[in-house]
Amino acid sequence: MLRKISNLWLRHIHPHLASLITTIGILGLTTCLLILFVLAELAEEVLEREAFAFDTTFLLWLHQFANPNLDNLMLFITNLGNPSTVVLVAGINVLLLWWRRYQEEAKVFVLACLGGLILNTGLKLFFSKPRPELWHQLITEKSFSFPSGHALGSMVLYGFIAHELANHYPHFAKIIYSLTVILIAAIGISRLYLGVHWPTDIIAGYGVGFLWLMICITILKLQRLR
Repeated sequence: MLRKISNLWLRHIHPHLASLITTIGILGLTTCLLILFVLAELAEEVLEREAFAFDTTFLLWLHQFANPNLDNLMLFITNLGNPSTVVLVAGINVLLLWWRRYQEEAKVFVLACLGGLILNTGLKLFFSKPRPELWHQLITEKSFSFPSGHALGSMVLYGFIAHELANHYPHFAKIIYSLTVILIAAIGISRLYLGVHWPTDIIAGYGVGFLWLMICITILKLQRLR
């Protein structure tokens, strides 16, 4: 029995696991597992219609800083994650990749964007969590709240673009990733400031987006290795 288990591990599981670790690294794999755990906990509570105490507390705390100047800034930032902007940026990126003859990158990028859209739509419909209504909002959203589409979409879109830029311009990788993290974080904060999402929506959106982004990047890396 032990010999069969050993053979199964050596022939089937270990080669794939070793390849995965080589591709995304131990830190990346550990991060993905931790994110999966957090998402599972959040999903369970949302399905049970449990309220997160810090959700309301944090939004009300953040709203006390509201002023006209911040309103305009946050509206501008949140527009960077709106569907119209996302489609435009994604379309330009696909055309540039194809023009530069990076066909594999272009194909995986399209897969990443379509997968992100399907995940966002499917999860929102599945959980059907209502959006917060704690004050008069500057914008109106009609879809469900969990997870945040802006958080998920910005993670996948801008995260993938940052990965490609860093891959082609390694000397500027730190700057590229730093600016991308700031942009993605700012989009999430703008959704909280505008009161259209709970903090847990943003956390879940980032988590799902990061996992899907890692899957797509892994697919791209495996294709390059071949």
